[in-house]
Amino acid sequence: HCESKYLGKSNDFFSIMRTLIVSFMLHLHMDALNIENILIALGLTLVAGMSTGIGALLAFFTKSTNKKMLAGALGLSAGVMLYVSFVDILPLSFADIAESYSGKIGEIYVTLAFFAGIFMIAAIDFLIPESENPHEMQHMESISERTTSYAHEEACKETHLKRTGMMLALAIGIHNFPEGIATFVSSLNGLELAIPIVVAIAIHNIPEGVAVSMPIYHATGNSRKAFLMALLSGFAEPLGALFGLLVILPFWTPVLSSLLLSGVAGIMVYISIDELLPSAEGYGYHHITIAGVILGMAIMAVSLLLF
Repeated sequence: HCESKYLGKSNDFFSIMRTLIVSFMLHLHMDALNIENILIALGLTLVAGMSTGIGALLAFFTKSTNKKMLAGALGLSAGVMLYVSFVDILPLSFADIAESYSGKIGEIYVTLAFFAGIFMIAAIDFLIPESENPHEMQHMESISERTTSYAHEEACKETHLKRTGMMLALAIGIHNFPEGIATFVSSLNGLELAIPIVVAIAIHNIPEGVAVSMPIYHATGNSRKAFLMALLSGFAEPLGALFGLLVILPFWTPVLSSLLLSGVAGIMVYISIDELLPSAEGYGYHHITIAGVILGMAIMAVSLLLF
């Protein structure tokens, strides 16, 4: 009975959200097809963000890191992001803006937007201290060793570890906000572009869930609280999507679309080079990482050729 009551409330919530979004889009004079695309984009962004919860579950049930699997998965994620950025998104941006700005001026705008995306995510990266930066990935064992060592300092154990977990959650949330905008914008341009990006971002969010949940779990012994904090850190991505819906979408034009897509490409290239590849290499399996990168590129190449 309690479960059915909970599901009923959940369904009511999503029905209300759908009604509000549909009303908002009708106010902007957009048709039903666009409304459905926007709802799908929001749903995909939610899936990508909530994958931090998968990382938290892995932290609870896995005592050691499967280094080969993570090296390959992170390499694959980087391969997908790099290939789709340079082979699909940027050419699409150049083609779209050429309809409004012919010649070099349109190309200059797209190029500037690409590097603006890189600069934005890099600025966020440098503003966050290294010890609390989710881009400074650590293995599950090192997190466990660090948290265990604090157990011998009972006076500050709980306070210190809870602060570490909370700061990591905040830092990851700040990072995930622009990623949510990027996922939302790419999703508006079709599922064939959105799905691989969502999968790649979801893969790279899993280690972040581990980084948030482990300190909180060791400090409090409360797995539910640790899981919820990891999940909430990923919730910044759908918040980024809502920002895109409420702030960016009302001003949507073909030119803005091409510039935003180019910025998305810049964000994904930076994440691949600054976070995914160094993290994958850190597990000590260089050739597995490279194989993952090539496999990710090959998967994207085949999907673009077929669809």
